[in-house]
Parts: sequence; C-alpha cells; structure tokens
Amino acid sequence: MSLISVNNLTFRYNGSLNNIFENVSFHIDTDWKLGLIGRNGKGKTTFLKLLQGKYKYNGTITKNVEVDYFPFEIKSKDKMAIEVIYEIAPNVEDWEIFKELNLLNTNNEILYRNFNLLSGGEQVKILLISLFLKGKNFLLIDEPTNHLDMETRNNLVNYLDKKKGFILVSHDRNLLDKVVNHMIAINNTNIEIRQGNFSTWKENKDRQDNFEIMQNEKLQKDINRLEIASRNNANWSNDVEKSKYKTNNSEATIDRGYLGHKSAKMMKKSKVIEQRIEKAIDEKSNLLKNIDKNESLKIVPIESRKKQLVVANDLQIKYNGNAIFSRVSFEIKNGDRIAIVGKNGIGKSSILKLMIGNEIQYNGEFKIANDLKISYVSQSTENLRRNLKSFAEENKIEESIFKAMLSKMGFSKMDFDTNIEEMSEGQKKKVLIAKSISEQANIYIWDEPLNYIDILTRIQIEDAILKYKPTLIFVEHDETFIEKVSTKVIRLEK
Repeated sequence: MSLISVNNLTFRYNGSLNNIFENVSFHIDTDWKLGLIGRNGKGKTTFLKLLQGKYKYNGTITKNVEVDYFPFEIKSKDKMAIEVIYEIAPNVEDWEIFKELNLLNTNNEILYRNFNLLSGGEQVKILLISLFLKGKNFLLIDEPTNHLDMETRNNLVNYLDKKKGFILVSHDRNLLDKVVNHMIAINNTNIEIRQGNFSTWKENKDRQDNFEIMQNEKLQKDINRLEIASRNNANWSNDVEKSKYKTNNSEATIDRGYLGHKSAKMMKKSKVIEQRIEKAIDEKSNLLKNIDKNESLKIVPIESRKKQLVVANDLQIKYNGNAIFSRVSFEIKNGDRIAIVGKNGIGKSSILKLMIGNEIQYNGEFKIANDLKISYVSQSTENLRRNLKSFAEENKIEESIFKAMLSKMGFSKMDFDTNIEEMSEGQKKKVLIAKSISEQANIYIWDEPLNYIDILTRIQIEDAILKYKPTLIFVEHDETFIEKVSTKVIRLEK
C-alpha cells in the first residue's frame, strides 16, 4: 500500500480567468478502486493529467508509485495484438495473457489479429490487460465504456471487479456500482472522497444537498434581514446628519455646538454599525454553497393521429447483400419508448437510419407513417461547427429554449461563447440532445445519445422522458438508462 497526497492544488489553463481547482487537498490509497465523477467540463480528465505531471500547477502532488493512463496511443497499430501487449508489458508470460483474456470472457484468437482490425471493444480489452500486466503501476482509466455494447461492458465489470489500484472515470452507473469501493466527486465548490460505490455516494449527496439547501434558505433570510437593517441604518444616519443643519431666513448653517457634537457622535456610531452589518453579510454569503441541482429539462412531444407510427415484419438489414441479424418484427405506437440492443456492428444504427429515410438495404416489410415529425440525435458529432447561435438558426430551433436546456445541463457562460468544434465530446452530445428536446416531434430517434454524457445529466434526461413520455426509439448501452425509460426492448441476434 502507498499513498497519493494532493495538498493545496490550484490549477487553471493559460488565458482562463477561472481556476479549475482551488486549494484542493486529499489523500488516495493506491489499493483503492476509485470512481471519478463530475459534470462534463468540471476537470476529470484534467485531474488525471495533473496526476501524470502533464501540466504545471500550484500546490503539491506527492506519490511513490508510477501511474499509467488509459486510453493511450499505440504507435504500431498494424502489429498483431499480442505484439502490442509485449511492447507494453515486455516481461509478461503467455499464460498470464491467456488468463487475463479468460477473465474478460474473450477468445485467445484475437491475439493473432492485427490490432487495427480489432473492434473498439476488442482494442479496449487488449489495452486494459496490457496495463494490468505491465506491473504494479496505479492506473488512470478514462471512460473505457464509450461505444461498448452491453455484453462487453458486463465483461469489463467482471474483469475490473477482480482488480485494484485504479481511478475509473465512467458515466456508467452499473459499472461504478459493481466495481468501485471509493468515489471521487468533482463538485462545484470542492473535490470530495467517500467510501462506497456510486449509489452510496448519490444517497449521501442527496441527503447533504437537501440539508445545505435548507441552510442556504436560512442564510439567505439572514442576509436579507441584515440588508434591510443596513438600509434602515443608512436612512437613520442621513436623518442624524440633517439634524445638525439650522435653517434661518432660508439660509442653512451648521450647528457647531451640542447638536453638532451629538450628530458627529451618532454618525460615527452609524458607520460602525454599517461596517458590522456589511461584515456579517459577507461572512454569511461566503457560507452559501453552490448546490449542483438537477434542474428539470422539458420535452414537448406531439401525439400523432396515426395509430401505428412504424411497422416492421420479419425485418433484416443487409450489408453487401447479406442479412446481418435474425428476422425481427415490431411496431411503434404513440407513447412507446423502445430500446434496440445487441452487439456492436449488428445493425442497430441501421434500423434508426432506415426510419429517418436513409437508403438502407433490407429484407421483409417496413412501413413508416406519412408526415411524421422526427427529431434525430446522431451517434456522431464530427460535423458540428460554428457557435450555438448559428447552430440554432441552421436547425430552426428557438435559441432561448435551446440555450436554457444547455444551461440546465451544466453549460457555463463561457461555454456559450465557445465554438462547438472546440467543445468536449460530452458537451457536443449535450448540444445534440438539447436540440432534440427543443424540437416538437411525433417521434424521437436517438442513436447512442449518452456517450460521454455525465451521470447527473443522464439522470436529468431520464426524469424528463419519464415526465413527458415522448414516443422514443433509441440505441443505448447504459443498462440503468434502458431499465428506467424503456417500455419495450428489441434484441438483435446474429
């Protein structure tokens, strides 16, 4: 066991007016399995880079253990996977590699394929086992589950559950609940560490927030009372000041005697009272906590007059003339919330693209009602450009509503002035979701909407869906999200 100690850490990016971290102190046991959470843009990846020594900062970070970061760049992607492992962990034995793959429920044959021909999930597995085989370094694992299908995620859960000595940045609540034993949360005003998994942390955070909200209300009432006292004191002070002036034949003279002396004494007392009140207001204002409330998002769906919006009978998507999954039949009616699940590459996104009118080859019967208003969230963010105002104009959505939704999802004033292509992946996904929920539609079609999205925003989206009950068909790998919002599940099999 060893410790990583962070003391009075303060950091901000060059050119930024605001600190990302300010006077942060805590200790980490390197045997812990830590989950790291926080809103998109709060500094999770930045913190990991500070632990790696990649940025200059004020304060101290002391550690007597090396750290490794995931994901990392592979220089020779055309090599076989097993050669990639040897480069990262040169002293590893073959039986150790086979053992790790077995823990991931993965066949050894992937070791003898070129790394760049492996699927995203297979590459994640190779890189993770390489790091764990490398030695006793402390691992910084940054969002390993993005784009991974549910089966691969469950394999990852079982694998990490048997490991220790890492910080895991993830927005997958199921993963955090089953794997970690401590949580690091980057809040609005501090960084806190708690023992337990995500659910334990969330329960404690809700209880703490409710207490702090009540305290804030009490403090705000005290501040309002003091501000009223300050104004009354100022009015009294002005009346006292006026009393030392005598009026004689329309001319004002200053009383230099008893009244003048009394007035000066009372004015001095008034200033002391005013300073005391201002100090009390300042002290109470500093006690107010910036609670990270999950403000309610709003969706305004339109119910279609059609009874059936989409009908599919014995549907099969085809690639190069070959059907890629077994026949499926389903229908979508008003109010249905349907999740499509299956392994990566099996054709889930192709079904969604068929619904929005793309040219997709298929067998079987597929019908979609005429004149449906569809709101679509793409899996990709690569074509997002320019600023938020231009984006709202191009997509013909109300700018004020669109920005209000983004603000509720954690966007700051500085974020509103940033071009979309310069935003983080999580922020880009929020732009797409805010656009969609700002649109009135008969059916909402979302393709992996939660990739890179922080947990608090996921909960906001869940709550909005359950409250406004839009007709929704979506592809997603977040098991908790699927369980909470879906009314039906379509499973695709090879």
